[in-house]
Amino acid sequence: MSIIVLGTVALDTVKTPYGARRRMLGGSAVHFAMAARLFTGVNLVAIVGRDFPRRHIAFLRQKGINLTSLIRSAGKTFQWQGEYQGDLNTALTLSTELGVLADFKPAVSREQRSIRHIFLANIDPDIQRHLLSCMRSPQLVALDSMNYWIKNKRPALVRLLKKVDIYVANDQEARDLSGEHNLVKAAQKLRRLGARMVLIKKGEHGVLFSGAGSIFSLPAYPTARVVDPTGAGDTFAGGFMGYLTKVKKINHASLKKALAFGTVAASFNIEGFGIKRTANLRQQDLEKRLGGFRKLVLF
Repeated sequence: MSIIVLGTVALDTVKTPYGARRRMLGGSAVHFAMAARLFTGVNLVAIVGRDFPRRHIAFLRQKGINLTSLIRSAGKTFQWQGEYQGDLNTALTLSTELGVLADFKPAVSREQRSIRHIFLANIDPDIQRHLLSCMRSPQLVALDSMNYWIKNKRPALVRLLKKVDIYVANDQEARDLSGEHNLVKAAQKLRRLGARMVLIKKGEHGVLFSGAGSIFSLPAYPTARVVDPTGAGDTFAGGFMGYLTKVKKINHASLKKALAFGTVAASFNIEGFGIKRTANLRQQDLEKRLGGFRKLVLF
């Protein structure tokens, strides 16, 4: 089994109280892939510019990521610059350069069209819908988005919700799209809009999951040193979806364990800048931390 992820491959410039880094390898698809690769084969669909360092492409291949559908186009790679202050919960976006992403139209190989597990990471919902229309027989489709698309392309996003199994959002995004302040009600409203399951990320306060006949939540893994939260949500999604791609049956128990793996994966991500911590992560590292996490939440 394998998974296909559509998203961004970016060059991130980040400043936090622990320092600053320029033009790091980042983007939603990359952060997702660093976690998902620990469970399954990952096929990455994205676009980069001519300025994208070849060493990053070599690195992704070395990590086993299938780059058949990574387009290299004339122009500049998508770049994001942000700063975190205080409790590091929210990033202040200083600049965004779309570059080649502005004209991106994803294309996948004939073999990849048969992949049944799909993650549509944060990107224009029209691009997400196009990728989904290329796939032959999806079995599990998860969708992520952001406030910008909720505000500027709400109708397209709502139409897409009817075609996915899992909608992934942070707490503010869930409130904005549903119109409900209470997160339990927000999840219920989002499910009525089409998604069979809703996963609401609450940052340092953990995650809330709502599905048919079940609702449960997990706290965040207690991390003493948060260096850079960039990509934590995508890393969470990578651990969550990666595990579900591996299991034989998706049920209450497997969903709970998938949430735990996602939570633990994200806890590694925030301990270093960019993908520094997740780049060399092994599945046994996740398993070890998961064992400690299980003791923390069991009562």
